[in-house]
Amino acid sequence: MKISRLAEIIEAEFVCGEELKDTEIKSAFGCDLMSDVLAYVKDGEGALLTGLANPQVVRTVAMMDMRCIVFVRNKKPDDKTIELAQQNNIAVLQCKYNMFTACGMLYESGLRGEESK
Repeated sequence: MKISRLAEIIEAEFVCGEELKDTEIKSAFGCDLMSDVLAYVKDGEGALLTGLANPQVVRTVAMMDMRCIVFVRNKKPDDKTIELAQQNNIAVLQCKYNMFTACGMLYESGLRGEESK
């Protein structure tokens, strides 16, 4: 699924990285604990949905080679977080839905998460 399609499904707006809208993502992961992202994400070509809006999220996503961050519940990242995402070529979006709803909408549209091993 392209990032542009993900944005369309959950009615998300680009905060930065709109030039990456045609980037393919293979999976999604919804989490506020960055330690869980580090422990459970295996396929880096995915999107992270989170309500945690700080630079550590960008650092974690960059480390995992993920392509996109979606801040749920209308969370707004600060300028430092946006700048770090731009430096790491990561698309950042925000949507009004809570994490459960946004993940469900994406799942219903065919985007899957990784299976726990």
